[in-house]
Amino acid sequence: MRTVEESGRETPSRAQVWSMFDRIAPRYDVLNRTLSAGQDVWWRKKVARFLPDGERLHVVDLATGTADQLLLLARHPRVTTGIGLDLAEKMLAIGRDKIQRAGRADAFTLQTGDATAVPLPDACADVVTITFGIRNVESVDKALTEIRRILKPGGRALILEFSLPTNRFIRKTYLWYFRHILPRIGGWVSGDAYAYRYLNQTVEDFPYGDAFCALMENAGFVRIAAHPLTLGIASIYQGDRA
Repeated sequence: MRTVEESGRETPSRAQVWSMFDRIAPRYDVLNRTLSAGQDVWWRKKVARFLPDGERLHVVDLATGTADQLLLLARHPRVTTGIGLDLAEKMLAIGRDKIQRAGRADAFTLQTGDATAVPLPDACADVVTITFGIRNVESVDKALTEIRRILKPGGRALILEFSLPTNRFIRKTYLWYFRHILPRIGGWVSGDAYAYRYLNQTVEDFPYGDAFCALMENAGFVRIAAHPLTLGIASIYQGDRA
């Protein structure tokens, strides 16, 4: 699911990408709100609509960053405990402070961890989420395998990631913004122009729609579905462990 205008680009290296996120950690949240015009909060809230059945759900949020997704899920009445993992320690420090201020440190914690080698036991989670993070891992296949491993039978993966609109005009406008406006604003506010050029390139290069659903199927997930958001700018992918 790729067009000529999106192909032929060199994919940026994901090695040590966590250090880039540590550099932009102090301004990461405000830039997310600004560059998405607040849509990122709405997208994260939508993830809760696809939670599996059951009470007292335990969530593992991979590539948790500053814990935005984990904290939004913590508001859901059926989500009672959770853990977020990330390699970027400065992002985690901000997330821990947010969890403390929200009064949820008793049930929701953060720790250092790699989405491709999750330091958690098999079948420990009812839900595994990863929000705007799977395109940054060194191996998507390994991350999906790890997500399935730590899910309980019947558990659900919910992956929120940028995608590309299918409408040609909307896609062209979106790519113009991503290539020319977003890197300038992001670089100016964060002081790290590379980080926001990287964002643009990884979004364009990453498989989306049917292509990403096929990766989930190859990893052994069942009942896979893609839910496009905001004209296809982002998508929520769900898949269950049988």
